[in-house]
Amino acid sequence: SMVCGGVVISGAAARRSVLSPGVHLHSFSEVENSVLMHHVDVGREAVVRNAIIDKNVRIAPGARIGVDPAADRERFVVSDNGIVVIGKGAVVEA
Repeated sequence: SMVCGGVVISGAAARRSVLSPGVHLHSFSEVENSVLMHHVDVGREAVVRNAIIDKNVRIAPGARIGVDPAADRERFVVSDNGIVVIGKGAVVEA
């Protein structure tokens, strides 16, 4: 992963991803194959896969993004290749 200054990874995992300044990954969260813009907050035990997350998004503890394609299409914009896109300032509930 590419991790910028000001990122906090607190007992979490980040694989093949880009984490912009101010990103916070809380305990037991996982981010994989994703791009997280400035000040994204990923809650405890949340999972983010194959996603582009815009600025100031809050992902609630236990939320799942990029795990179930059908559920993702109901809640978010999903590209033809299965990339989940979440817009600026969104709050993603579990």
